[in-house]
Amino acid sequence: MVQQFKPGQLVQLEYNGKLLEGLVMPRSLYEDEKHITIKLKNGYNIGLDSDKVRLIKVLEYENTTQPTEENAFNEIGIGPRVLIMGTGGTIASKVDYRTGAVKPAFSAREIVDMVPEIENIASISIKTIMNELSENIKPENWSVMANEVYKAFSAGYKGVVIAHGTDTMHYSASAVSFAVENPPGPVVFVGSQRSSDRPSSDSAVNLQGAVTFAAKSNSSGVFVAMHAGLDDNLVAVHRGTRVRKNHTSRRDAFESVNDRPFAYIDIENGTIKREHEANPQGRIKLMPNFLPRASIFNFYPGISGSVAKAVFAGDPLSIIIEGTGLGHVSRDVFPLIRDAIAEGKFVGMTSQCIWGSVEMAVYETGRDLMAMGVVPLGDMLSETALVKSMWALGNGLDLKAVMPLNIRGEISSRRPVEK
Repeated sequence: MVQQFKPGQLVQLEYNGKLLEGLVMPRSLYEDEKHITIKLKNGYNIGLDSDKVRLIKVLEYENTTQPTEENAFNEIGIGPRVLIMGTGGTIASKVDYRTGAVKPAFSAREIVDMVPEIENIASISIKTIMNELSENIKPENWSVMANEVYKAFSAGYKGVVIAHGTDTMHYSASAVSFAVENPPGPVVFVGSQRSSDRPSSDSAVNLQGAVTFAAKSNSSGVFVAMHAGLDDNLVAVHRGTRVRKNHTSRRDAFESVNDRPFAYIDIENGTIKREHEANPQGRIKLMPNFLPRASIFNFYPGISGSVAKAVFAGDPLSIIIEGTGLGHVSRDVFPLIRDAIAEGKFVGMTSQCIWGSVEMAVYETGRDLMAMGVVPLGDMLSETALVKSMWALGNGLDLKAVMPLNIRGEISSRRPVEK
């Protein structure tokens, strides 16, 4: 009976007197030929004894052929012109029927086909600029994104949406924030915590919220749009330099740190709520280069000298310390820090605490570190500080001068917002 089934078929079958409907999954390496695996509508897989299965009918067959770039469409829908850029990630993922894994497979066109509501929000254009899971994104990919954003605004688009994997989306959002100064409209990163084959997928709602903000907001800047809670009625819009992924799998995994969300999107009404408008302060400027000779040093009690030395005496020209509390490390690390600064390397201090700011003048250790030349970075996120230093290095900027400055909303000028 198993020979009647092909991976990718949506089938209706009878098993032990029960009627089942589901998607035929590919045979795994260790699965014997007497069983088949079906993905049910609730998203769970079930293994069945093929001798007890009676196929009733094949409802449809999943076509896994990828559309070519020539089949991509432009200017679909009504309203302000919005460009959606596809980069890969879970929001653009589905089941690979050869392996059963979830992997990037949707083209940018398929993303829009999944969410027809966005055609009533904006005039949509599509461009696939890469197809990478976010863990494979590198600084050179940030440069590509920044250049494409600049070209999109030069072509007259009202806003840009970048579909991106969630694991490193806050790094990319920070990178484009620094690389594109004064964009005339919103640049909105959007992702999905759960792939589109799952009933609990958040991809459609997040994309709808991102397009709404890109089309209707008059604010300038780079943002991240993701679920504000566990239901589907509200999407939070966060500043690109202030957001962090704080949960592995929840749909509301992204939070603004030391700041409040920039805005909320009411999905049912298609409206923007509580937006803090940010207008461009000049003409758009592109500084897209990144030099990845920067590193994060995460201090912990008992860290070995060889581990610390590998960071401070290695290749990086910029070292972002994730210190304890208000910005401290053990005195055992002091000689390495002192030598690195003497060699002309930049050393900046952030905190391992998610909320709050480094305050290095409070205790003796912090004052000693500042006397060596360690630069306190306020309440800047360590990920944002890392990206900012790569950007500063890539564009020939003086790190000691630019890193402590708030240039893209990355540092609070007042007491940080409590969690």
